[in-house]
Amino acid sequence: MTDRQTTGKLYGVGVGPGDPSLVTVRAAELIGKADVIAYHCARHGRSHARAIAERYLTGSQVEERLMYPVTVETTDHPGGYRGALDDFYREASERLAAHLDAGRDVVVLAEGDPLFYGSYQHMHKRLAHRYPTEVVPGVTSISAAAARLGTPLVEAEEILTVIPGTLPEEELAARLAATDSAVVMKLGRTFPAVRRALERAGRLDDARYVERATMDGERTGRLADVDPDGVPYFSVAVLPSKVAALDSAGQPFQALADAPDAPDAPVAPQEPVDGTVGGAVGGAVGEVVVVGTGPAGPLWLTPEARGALANATDLVGYTTYLDRVPVRAGQVRHGSDNKVEGVRAEFALELARRGRRVAVVSSGDPGVFAMATAVLEAACEDPYRDVPVRVLPGMTAAHAAASRAGAPLGHDYAVISLSDRLKPWEVIARRLRAAAEADLVLALYNPGSKSRTTQVGSARDLLLEYRSPQTPVVLARDVGGPTERVRTVALAELDPADVDMRTLLLVGSTQTRWVRRGDDTEVVWTPRRYPEEQQGS
Repeated sequence: MTDRQTTGKLYGVGVGPGDPSLVTVRAAELIGKADVIAYHCARHGRSHARAIAERYLTGSQVEERLMYPVTVETTDHPGGYRGALDDFYREASERLAAHLDAGRDVVVLAEGDPLFYGSYQHMHKRLAHRYPTEVVPGVTSISAAAARLGTPLVEAEEILTVIPGTLPEEELAARLAATDSAVVMKLGRTFPAVRRALERAGRLDDARYVERATMDGERTGRLADVDPDGVPYFSVAVLPSKVAALDSAGQPFQALADAPDAPDAPVAPQEPVDGTVGGAVGGAVGEVVVVGTGPAGPLWLTPEARGALANATDLVGYTTYLDRVPVRAGQVRHGSDNKVEGVRAEFALELARRGRRVAVVSSGDPGVFAMATAVLEAACEDPYRDVPVRVLPGMTAAHAAASRAGAPLGHDYAVISLSDRLKPWEVIARRLRAAAEADLVLALYNPGSKSRTTQVGSARDLLLEYRSPQTPVVLARDVGGPTERVRTVALAELDPADVDMRTLLLVGSTQTRWVRRGDDTEVVWTPRRYPEEQQGS
């Protein structure tokens, strides 16, 4: 090369996914001018990177073949597999350093892109701070796979997740469930676990398979149809863009074009539309997933719940809760008032009976004073007995509030709703009295509203018959939201005017402690051990 320096220059050069014509102009120029061409290979000695770059070699260059001591097999190295590789990378980098010290420019070939799961990066980390260095990007296998499938990876606000197939199966399933689009790298021996993870995440039907993209022997197809015994390392699993699943008319997921839509309130379930069999589109029944979104925004959402929301064709729920879910192209949103749970449940089941994938959105945990009960109640009646229903848990308001205060739920506790809209106050009072007599910490949901103003005061007075006036009460309002406020007051000082429907109350037991710590913060906690003298009382 020209303009020689005191030392040579290190180049990490991406040669793309396999087709030599996809090598960039810059990469081809550097390969042709290099003094030294280095490449990694397994113990068989063959290098895919060198094969891709071969047409650009001059034949007069020094070649450094960096042969891995191990790939997937075991080793007797005292440091194990990682120790063997660390020693190899150190020795390989020093071999390249000798050339650089002698003033020779070194090109390290890398399949795909040098800094994307590439072997070059291990040389870069050891040498780039010592020598002049340039990295030349290359076409990744991800881009090649998408091109060969002819399917967009991501559009609009979709998120692409790149996942190594070597992750544990449960971790794979969680990440696949939580993302919009994904590419799983490093298949080969990991393929069976990746397939199972896709199935567990409910994404197997959407998954595509690409083998040896742009190389000889290229193969593409549905991942579910692939024989796991014939999957090579040079293959990827792809979950393409959901937006791309829209048909040319813009209808979501080739779905029922005239499915009922109710932006203000869910309509009553309709009769099956023309052309359906038993109310299902093409004879296929969809499903209803009741999703707990936690008490506030996306930070409280589980990966499983995030995936269910992303995969749904329809979202059904109280409008306030639906507004917390990101808008996705192709999804139909059915918002309604908070007082029509039964109608909303039947509406969701009717959509599923017509072949839709429906997510019923519920705040907190859907099984705690929320939509799971309403959906299951309707699902146990005709004509919805055969509609699949799943319930996905979420962070409860009680647990979120407790975490802000400390650990008030550290021992036995009871959860009671103060709303007398669905049960008489006499029942609520009897349950409060029983829990108080049992010395349980209390988590009180739905304590008050504009139309219910007496419940908090009545509950306070009842509990004072069993608890000290100094019993700590945590008032947790809008936990996780923009107007969050959490504070603690004594039971005797609990003012109903400070409580509304967005507030949750945590009332301590006789053992609950309310302590000001050295940093001037207050914590509330309930010991896990109960005093022996009270254990039999």
